[in-house]
Amino acid sequence: MTEYAVHQQDHPVAIRVPVGEFTSTGVADTTDYSVLNKSEITRRGEGIALLGLGNFYHLANQVADELAKDDINATVVNPKFASGLDEELLEELKANHSVVFTLEDGVVEGGWGQRVASFYGPSNVRVKNYGIAKEFHDRYDATELLRENGVSLEQIVADAKQILSV
Repeated sequence: MTEYAVHQQDHPVAIRVPVGEFTSTGVADTTDYSVLNKSEITRRGEGIALLGLGNFYHLANQVADELAKDDINATVVNPKFASGLDEELLEELKANHSVVFTLEDGVVEGGWGQRVASFYGPSNVRVKNYGIAKEFHDRYDATELLRENGVSLEQIVADAKQILSV
């Protein structure tokens, strides 16, 4: 990503570095960053799609693992770009998903997940956004702040089970 950003001349590039520990998937990144706003489906399921932006891609996988214990096979998407939406992929998800959860390690209000919700607005797909409230957070424990905002593995799994049982 850095190499692409330094050598391309078409537009500005911002590389967002997540807070906290780096977690590797163990898979080499072969993304062509010159093709903007293309996401990657890394796990195919149906009913519910988990879109984990940035550091929360790993949380989306953890949620999918927990749901699989109850025979709920979620789709997991790595958005790869916070700057825009992969509308083609989002359109594709409509075929066999009724619920989309967006997980982002940032502010929900005006965030990436709300753009996803706006995309699905005129459709029957329900969207739930996870992130933190738009407030000034001073001297906080990140895990506790997320939990206070309903962003924990347990809460997301419980919400998914409740929504899917309706």
